[in-house]
Amino acid sequence: MIGAKKATLFLTHRTPHLLIVRLRHYFKNMLCADLHPPAAVRGMIRLDREAFSKKVKTPHLIVPKDINLNNVCRVIKKFLLKMERYKPVVSEEYKITLHPLAVQRWEDLAELQLDKLGIDSKALVWQEIQLGYENWKYDEIFKAVLPEDKEALSSFSKIGHIVHLNLKDHLLAYRELIGAVLLDKIPGCRTVVNKSVSIDNTYRNFQMELLCGEPDYQVDVKENGCAFKFDFSKVYWNPRLSTEHEKVVNMLNKNDILFDLYAGVGPFTVPAARKGCTVLSNDLNPDSYKALVENCTLNRVSKNVKCYNKDAIYFIQQEMKHSLLETCANDSFKGQIHITMNLPAMAVEHLRYFPGLLKGEKFVNPQQKPLVHVYCFAKGVDDKKLIAQKLVEQWLGTDVDDKLKEIAFVRNVAPNKDMMRVSFHLTEDLLYGRSDTVRKRHLDTEDKPAEEIKRPSNKMKDQRKQLAKKAKDVFTVSQAKKTNLKKTKEVSAKLKKINVQDKREKVDQKFQNLHAQIVSKKTPKPAPKPLPSKNKIKPDTDKMETDLNKLQV
Repeated sequence: MIGAKKATLFLTHRTPHLLIVRLRHYFKNMLCADLHPPAAVRGMIRLDREAFSKKVKTPHLIVPKDINLNNVCRVIKKFLLKMERYKPVVSEEYKITLHPLAVQRWEDLAELQLDKLGIDSKALVWQEIQLGYENWKYDEIFKAVLPEDKEALSSFSKIGHIVHLNLKDHLLAYRELIGAVLLDKIPGCRTVVNKSVSIDNTYRNFQMELLCGEPDYQVDVKENGCAFKFDFSKVYWNPRLSTEHEKVVNMLNKNDILFDLYAGVGPFTVPAARKGCTVLSNDLNPDSYKALVENCTLNRVSKNVKCYNKDAIYFIQQEMKHSLLETCANDSFKGQIHITMNLPAMAVEHLRYFPGLLKGEKFVNPQQKPLVHVYCFAKGVDDKKLIAQKLVEQWLGTDVDDKLKEIAFVRNVAPNKDMMRVSFHLTEDLLYGRSDTVRKRHLDTEDKPAEEIKRPSNKMKDQRKQLAKKAKDVFTVSQAKKTNLKKTKEVSAKLKKINVQDKREKVDQKFQNLHAQIVSKKTPKPAPKPLPSKNKIKPDTDKMETDLNKLQV
């Protein structure tokens, strides 16, 4: 924690005066241990408001009653003790409570020249004040209660009267206390919930646990000048995306056309329609679709919006395709075509339905190339913009360097995981499938219904296929030998028994065992045959004895 004097070094003449004052008081309170909640509340699981009661000795300025109290307050205001629900000035008693860190002796007030107002050093006295639960903000209470060595409650969202949390595992034991404190301290809060399951279902809603308050999830919110009503437990809504919604809507002009593929309750649709755009809005969630229709009526933009409750794939292949052909053939249309795809978990996968979307249709030359705004999650430590671009190119089946408008950071979701927006143009060659760079796997899906199109295999399955192919190639030479056909069939049969779904180490071991068996079964080379012996005449032993006898004589 940096000191109050060091903290002021970061403040410039550009910093708003009110913010400077608040920061000064914040650092003063942080550095003064006496103004912290009692140490005994550490580890509290169930909220006990009485346990926060504490007496603190602070300096007071007793103003003579013949002096104008307002003039004194005006001069001494930067030395006041400012805490939650605490009045530092008691006008009935002409008593002013000062901050114990800022004022420790009379000389600390010398710059104010109080003697000119008729106040001397006898006016400064030290007295005890009573502090309690109501005098600390929620973050000060959490800092005093929650474990010191672990991450505290970082943030939360407020949607209407609902405070929405996403608690870490180590904070779940304190969830009832956290809910009760937020219900007390957040103005207008009537319900506190915690997300219990991540958003991984079809309709993008999530299970939630009621921590404190009323089980009322029907909310009214305002964003970018538009009013929205919906049931927060059944639809998706993230207030952190309001700035991004505004950025995209600012790109639109009157008479533009917007295709909103995952519209939700209408954060893109409603403000775009208010600008005079024609909007074709779609969402698969029936509760979102119902709220979308109601919000269009609520904001009086129904005449500019057509709402659909379809799968995004069918919406692309039917409504969007038909409208694109109709719009591009209309010579009087002078606007721009925009396509928003705000489903970062899987929106990039639906890009494969754009290449060849208009293939086989009568060619019309669009005056403006449709501009796609697709959202995705960029995971990793590398350049997030490059990761997002590669994701788009992977599913689109072509490079987007010449089609790219911008790649924008939206927000940080988790460590090494950012939400990004990639905005690029759909060219004629891409829509009509004439581009040589479009990969065949994308074009092969254009005439198939959505339920028949399988998602590409994941990385692990691709590795297994490559491993099996590699194993097959190893034995190609052996299979080519005509003189060893029997052994080839035996090896092939054993190779088929190897399950490539096993872990790689097991597969490698099975290949080694198979190789050892093949080597051991090789027929040994035959021993060299001895050279055939020549037929020799049988020696005459009688003659040899006669000759020896003669030699002896």
